[in-house]
Amino acid sequence: MVNVEPTTAATVPPSPIGDHRLPLRDFIRSFRCSPGLSRLLAVRLGSQFTDGLFQAALGGAILFNPERHADPMAVAAGMAVLLLPYSVIGPFAGALLDHWDRRTVLVWANVLRAVLVSLVAIVIATGTGDTGVLIAALAVTGASRFVASGLSAGLPHVAAREHLVGMNSFFTTIGAGALAAGAGGALVLREIFGSDNTGSAATTMGAVVVALIAAFIAHRFEPLQLGPDHFDVVGGSRSRNPGGSALRAVAVGLGHGARAVWKVPSVAAALSAVGAHRLVFGVNTLVLLVLTKHSSLGGGLTGFGLVAGMIAVGMFLAAVITPFLVARIGRTRAVVSALAVGALAQIALCTFNGIVICVAAVVLGLIGQVCKLCADAAMQMDVDDARRGQAFSFQDALFNFAFVGAVFVAALTIADNGKSPDLIIAGSVVYVVAIFVVRVVNNRSSPEKITI
Repeated sequence: MVNVEPTTAATVPPSPIGDHRLPLRDFIRSFRCSPGLSRLLAVRLGSQFTDGLFQAALGGAILFNPERHADPMAVAAGMAVLLLPYSVIGPFAGALLDHWDRRTVLVWANVLRAVLVSLVAIVIATGTGDTGVLIAALAVTGASRFVASGLSAGLPHVAAREHLVGMNSFFTTIGAGALAAGAGGALVLREIFGSDNTGSAATTMGAVVVALIAAFIAHRFEPLQLGPDHFDVVGGSRSRNPGGSALRAVAVGLGHGARAVWKVPSVAAALSAVGAHRLVFGVNTLVLLVLTKHSSLGGGLTGFGLVAGMIAVGMFLAAVITPFLVARIGRTRAVVSALAVGALAQIALCTFNGIVICVAAVVLGLIGQVCKLCADAAMQMDVDDARRGQAFSFQDALFNFAFVGAVFVAALTIADNGKSPDLIIAGSVVYVVAIFVVRVVNNRSSPEKITI
């Protein structure tokens, strides 16, 4: 049993995690009693399928395109251009999720994403250099992260509190499956249209249709059905168009997001684990890209896709295991156990054997998703709705900074063929250090605690 400090005005009912195992009957009843739940799931599936298709198409267009060439540092630079600017903007944009109708945000972010993906396809087709392609793709990623944060922040408005962990596990896993399916769809389209600039552009355009479908589904929500709960007071009444107040919130969004996370030990501890996993994931991603590019695993993009598929399998297993694991030992112990297993699985990658790498990918996908699910549950249950959007956007920033930073460091030392055991071992050390960090941060809890 793990003690967690309550952090919202409302009292959290004792032992809520026990109900999160969500028997099939209750699971089906939840969807029947809340039509918004199935609608939100449909939006998530469409959004993540779009992400998977676009990311795989973009990766193929740049990394596995016979008309283009990219070395490890170029890959790192591309990821920085693609992710870091939104990492700065994301926490500020999170303030808008706490002030603007999240339904409206989901609709227009998906529409914007469809328009921007079309522009990226045009840039690829015209043979523009990698930097131009990545700058165009940057805007798509920003819209995608905005959608992801909005979906996570809106889930507590359509799912019963006692079922949040189970539903979050289910949504995240099904979403990961949609992401993998989108990537698979990109591979199919790539076979049809070809791997050159024109074929890559045609493949990329496939994401446009799905993004527009997701926007249409999101539009079917009632206004404010996904929150936020509170609005700014203008002239003595609530305003649904916060305008200047939202802009003021944007100006301090990063600080608010960081404080919202730090003031809740359970959230800060879980995000510490998530950050550590993203560091290791960044290193492993670059190593895998270089290995597959030099055919060490065989198949180029196909080999990379195979390992990505194994990671998705691990994420699926995490969705099944996590609710039971948390119910039995609590969130903190679940996270610590996942990090310990990750440290061991990471060492196995030193063999650079294709079969071992695939098995380790399943394990690392599982433990990473356990940490992510625990972090999501902590933010959904322990962070007040008025700050929840900022907390999720802060998590996005942590994701990107940790990932890109690790890729840059790895790019400085990685071997030409990708076989760098020192980088792999360093990843294992990061997991071990994270175990101690999680313990220390979680022990900041106040004397008033709730057993879960």
